[in-house]
Amino acid sequence: MQETFHVVPTSLHDALVETAYQHRGYSQIEAAAATALCSGAARHGIRTHNALKALHLDELFGSGKGGCVPGAEVEVKETRFKATQVWNANRKLGQAVATDAMNTCMKLADEYGVGVVAVDNAFHYLWGGGYVMDAAKKGYIAYTNCTSALAEVVPFGGKFPTLGTNPHSWGFPTTDALGYPVVLDWATSTIAMGRVEQFKREGKALPEGAAVDAEGNPTTDPFKVAALLPFGAHKGYGLALLNELFGAVIGGSLPTIRGRADKAPAGEKTTTAFYFQVIHPEAVDGKDYALGRGQAENLATVIKDILGHGNETCMLPGQLEAQAAARCERAGGLLFSEAEIRGFKELAEECGADTAAWELSQFQKFEG
Repeated sequence: MQETFHVVPTSLHDALVETAYQHRGYSQIEAAAATALCSGAARHGIRTHNALKALHLDELFGSGKGGCVPGAEVEVKETRFKATQVWNANRKLGQAVATDAMNTCMKLADEYGVGVVAVDNAFHYLWGGGYVMDAAKKGYIAYTNCTSALAEVVPFGGKFPTLGTNPHSWGFPTTDALGYPVVLDWATSTIAMGRVEQFKREGKALPEGAAVDAEGNPTTDPFKVAALLPFGAHKGYGLALLNELFGAVIGGSLPTIRGRADKAPAGEKTTTAFYFQVIHPEAVDGKDYALGRGQAENLATVIKDILGHGNETCMLPGQLEAQAAARCERAGGLLFSEAEIRGFKELAEECGADTAAWELSQFQKFEG
């Protein structure tokens, strides 16, 4: 079923989002990093992590509540490991920290074959897929996970939310083989809380088995959601748990008080933790491929085999994002729903930007 979108010029979108972040006290560099990620999310069809979600998260837990500190400086801590860095983000804007961390991982991988950056005292970086996609497009194998801003997910078989939605994101350099990088990016809950907010805006019901209400009963009403369920039962639970364990060894504290400073005992931390890793493909090149193939040719051959044998119509992770980017290219801008356009108009009013530029009638429709 096709949906009607409205075409927003990328320049208009980016100017408003950057203005909104600076209006909240962020530097031009921080605002630009956040805007780039928001713009990329919209271009690749990641509607749950677009600018409206990012700024809403900042409003609820970030600059207005002390969870994120505009203009904060990252402290790089001493470590004896040359390929690894450990950062204290000091509650700096998550998108700016994550962008710098992934860039640092790539530089480390160029020198050591692998690069790792672990980040403590962070604020959520939003769309993890954007960081690994960028690295994969540059030829690297990349991975990141983070602990989410809040514990919103119940463990498998449990009743009380003690886990974050805790995303995992992988990127693989397959652009030469496929025309786009393979990108695996998902929250470990059945759906992301951002989708709940999206369904609220658009008056839609949730899928079955995605959430529970305050009594722990299943619900499809986005306005009654008290907690989310892990995807794949015990499998999603295990992946969500992994993020909490990464966070624990980096420096994160109790999941149930994360993002809830008013409920935290004295001395406990309420910030998130990030983990980034980049591998240079040459660092894992065994140089023993069948029939004399090289690494890139072998990668393309393996993908062709996976999608052969009657599997030609199967989809690869990252394909939907590539198709969404192609739609935006055809449309000549970023695609948003009517409800999202209203949200941007409200944002323009909040930061003193031109609201007339965000009248619905200003934008062409696009069916897709």
